[in-house]
Amino acid sequence: MAVEIQRTLVLIKPDGVQRELVGDVVTRFERKGLKIVGMKLSHLSEDVLTEHYGHHKEKPFFPGLVAFMRETPVVAVVLEGLGAVDEVRKIVGSTNPLNADAGTIRADFSMSMAGNIVHASDTLENAAIEIARFFKPDEVFSYGKLTDKYHFGA
Repeated sequence: MAVEIQRTLVLIKPDGVQRELVGDVVTRFERKGLKIVGMKLSHLSEDVLTEHYGHHKEKPFFPGLVAFMRETPVVAVVLEGLGAVDEVRKIVGSTNPLNADAGTIRADFSMSMAGNIVHASDTLENAAIEIARFFKPDEVFSYGKLTDKYHFGA
């Protein structure tokens, strides 16, 4: 089965923003070969967070989760590449950083599920829903990568 070009969503959560890890996180995706096709800093509304985390609405930690996600803006990123959903999940690591493989974002930068640095779409279907939730169509771009056919300078 051929691997297809996919798009997926990553949110760098308030703990990642507050700890100034945005560049470190984004660099890991770029080094893998994933292309940034959308990126912005956004302060999320309670309504958007309730929609995004609706599957947790009845759980006791839900109010704290929403409050945490509103502490600072988050960095929302749309990444594109071969098998992007699964590749991003590998780079991010297990939801619980204590169970994450060494070398993943969560294992390297976090010690708790409450502050696990990033959210990453878990399926291609959810990626499409989540991208539409956080980005307008004109905020996600298509472009080629720079190749040796471009020459700058004298």
